[in-house]
Amino acid sequence: MIVYQANKTQFISDVFSNDIENIVLNNVRRKLNRGAGAAEIKSWANSLGFMERIMRDDQIPSDCGIAIEYQIPQTGKRIDFIISGQDPDNKDSVMLIELKQWSEANLTNKDSIVETYVGGRIGEHTHPSYQAWSYATLLQGFNEVVYTENISLHPCAYLHNYVEDNVIKNEFYADYISKAPVFLKSDAHKLSEFIKKHIRYGDKSNILYRIENGRIRPSKLLADSVSKMLKGNQEFVMIDDQKVVYENAVALACKASAKKKQVLIVQGGPGTGKSVVAINLLVALTQKGLLSKYVSKNAAPRAVYESKLKGNATGTEIRNFFGGSGAFIDTKNSEFDALIIDEAHRLNKFSGLFGNLGENQIKEIIDATKFAVFFIDEDQRVTLKDIGRQEEIEKWAHRAGAEVTEMSLSSQFRCNGSDGYLSWLDNTLQIKETANNLFEEIDYAFKVVDTPSELRSIIVEKNKVNNRSRIVAGYCWKWPSKKNPNAYDIEFPEYDFRMKWNLTEEGSKWIISPDSVNQIGCIHTCQGLEVDYIGVIIGEDLVVRNGQVITDASKRASSDNSVKGYKKMLKENPTEATNELDLIIKNTYRTLMTRGMKGCYIYCVDQETAEYFKEQLAVKY
Repeated sequence: MIVYQANKTQFISDVFSNDIENIVLNNVRRKLNRGAGAAEIKSWANSLGFMERIMRDDQIPSDCGIAIEYQIPQTGKRIDFIISGQDPDNKDSVMLIELKQWSEANLTNKDSIVETYVGGRIGEHTHPSYQAWSYATLLQGFNEVVYTENISLHPCAYLHNYVEDNVIKNEFYADYISKAPVFLKSDAHKLSEFIKKHIRYGDKSNILYRIENGRIRPSKLLADSVSKMLKGNQEFVMIDDQKVVYENAVALACKASAKKKQVLIVQGGPGTGKSVVAINLLVALTQKGLLSKYVSKNAAPRAVYESKLKGNATGTEIRNFFGGSGAFIDTKNSEFDALIIDEAHRLNKFSGLFGNLGENQIKEIIDATKFAVFFIDEDQRVTLKDIGRQEEIEKWAHRAGAEVTEMSLSSQFRCNGSDGYLSWLDNTLQIKETANNLFEEIDYAFKVVDTPSELRSIIVEKNKVNNRSRIVAGYCWKWPSKKNPNAYDIEFPEYDFRMKWNLTEEGSKWIISPDSVNQIGCIHTCQGLEVDYIGVIIGEDLVVRNGQVITDASKRASSDNSVKGYKKMLKENPTEATNELDLIIKNTYRTLMTRGMKGCYIYCVDQETAEYFKEQLAVKY
């Protein structure tokens, strides 16, 4: 989505009228359904003013295209300034310019990372050249028009307030500067020459229109790329805070020792790239000769990644890369150099089939390694046994004498990069009130369907494209087909609908098995994984009455261990237990409804609940 689009002549006129920042702000409100702070508005006025002076060069064609704040498909990231036209050979050419207000920065010893003052404090950020290059790489990978029609992308960065100081252009960052040149305060003429080198003629083929309306290619799913990554190929380019977290994790792993353990806690919501960073870390630390392992409580991600590696590694090698969270009860202290714990919010206190082994999984993991990184999202705790809270991790880290570092991820890759959808969902499920209550113009497919048969038809049709669409449900139905293959689990006779839970033989690989679109998954077989489109059946454990979202653990199937022991909890401490159960059930549906990268379709067993969701799609506050 492009926030502002014009040709050079119109852009100069809009800046000259001293109103460019308000034009952009109005478009942000209308197209992105959000506002902007005073600092962001000021940055538009300043940076776009500098770009207007650059664009005044008579040799830059007056009919070249100008786009401001282009949102990269399937992400929450935006390219500041784009120029489109034809190069000297009359081929389509696009300039991508990252604009920065920075006036100073400090060197670091981390790849592509600098320190600078942003948002009221000094912090680590990706080098502007890396940022510009990574955004170009994302656009190349997501937009089919760019990929198939050979549109040349030329990224660069312009720091119009920055005086040369041998930091930003330091040799340490030369690799990224070669991919995306950086221009400073004194380089206005050089930037102009760089633009003219690639934009000789105006945009005569509507490049910006074609890019904005181009089909979004199915993005690479993480599981499909594990094998290549472990062979040393870079399958996923990390952007912004992902790169910052990754480089800090590598540095901490190299610094850690048995005498001074290092613990890194990384907070990040759905689709912020926790698993991408985790797998990249596994590859990098292994290549550095550090004994490392990817750890998860949930077996589904491990099973999917391991299945992708078959034929490329032996069974023993695969098991050495991946492990469960309960495998460190008897591990020697600091036996591992690094343990990478994905979905750490799902960690339990005890281990073993009957939950009676060990002392505490968090403690055992920290004891077993010199460096541990915990990727957590406390809003995805979905069982009463989940103990993976930040304060719990910090407690055991301090007891082990470890240094604790806290970081966060915010770059959004799921739900078409729509933070708006996640905010709308939190508000709709009444998990927390958010400012973004309006679904209108959110770039994400969401629909409430009237029958489970319609839901199945939609998902089956979507799945024909690439086997990346699935149906899931709340755990409100028992599993008779587990013992009787002729039985069905979820049935709605009035709609001629009957389906089974995911087959036992598919197990944790349900989400990638070719025939699994014909079965229904649950939270345990999809958490930590993603598809293109998800269909969700909302059971009677979550209903709406008079606008109030109400949860009821008694409507869960008796075979569901997620809320096992809740009756005893309700007797001992009814208020605390009620609040915890409410959160668990809401978190479950929030997690299910954010598995789809492109869209979510829901069927509600309860009619009033269905009407509530339909109303929330149109309601304005």
